Amino acid sequence: MFKKILIAEDIDSISIGIVSILQNKYPDCDIRTTKYCDEALMKVKKALNDNEPFDLLITDLSFKQDYREAVLSTGEELIEAVLKIQLGIKIIVYSVDDRLYRIKNLFQKLKINGFIAKSRDSIIEFPHALNLIYNTTYTYISPAVAHLFEEKTLSEIDDYDITLLKHLSRGLTQSEISALFKSHGVNTSSTSSIEKRINRLKIYFKATNTIHLISLAKDMGVI
Repeated sequence: MFKKILIAEDIDSISIGIVSILQNKYPDCDIRTTKYCDEALMKVKKALNDNEPFDLLITDLSFKQDYREAVLSTGEELIEAVLKIQLGIKIIVYSVDDRLYRIKNLFQKLKINGFIAKSRDSIIEFPHALNLIYNTTYTYISPAVAHLFEEKTLSEIDDYDITLLKHLSRGLTQSEISALFKSHGVNTSSTSSIEKRINRLKIYFKATNTIHLISLAKDMGVI
């Protein structure tokens, strides 16, 4: 089982709850905590220098700013920074954010090992999640959000669609988006290609117009 765990969580009651359930289940485990992403990275670096590395990082995604000036301000930024210096560390995200695209990005791009959706009783999921990712190559996804991955509509949305939707949400016209795509060397950058893609997105999201499309995309956490 994991020997050394780092928890990055800025709410004391949640951090204490995680520590309590893990210490009860794994009394020999060395568990450290921090409220700040920058401090978490420093702890990871020090552990590596001491030749006593952490083998699991549990982190939230959102951290409230206070008087400290932060270099790393989100869980994603922390994960990216940690993986640059310790590639093999296992990572579990514990967050209230249930937006599918953000969760998919965590698994696909950051290669996290587990996601637990923060809720009233979700803390009891930790022992099962830890056992699963330690003993197997499987990933753990909280039952509270697992059903989202079964939605066909979002599984067919790619990075091009996300970028297009973001530009539309900022008020750019199809001609302006076309010019922007061309300046970045995007192959499908003509206004006709953009119009076809927008129409396809309207069908996928069952949107009546572009404004409705953007609204639905935001509600579903795509942008």
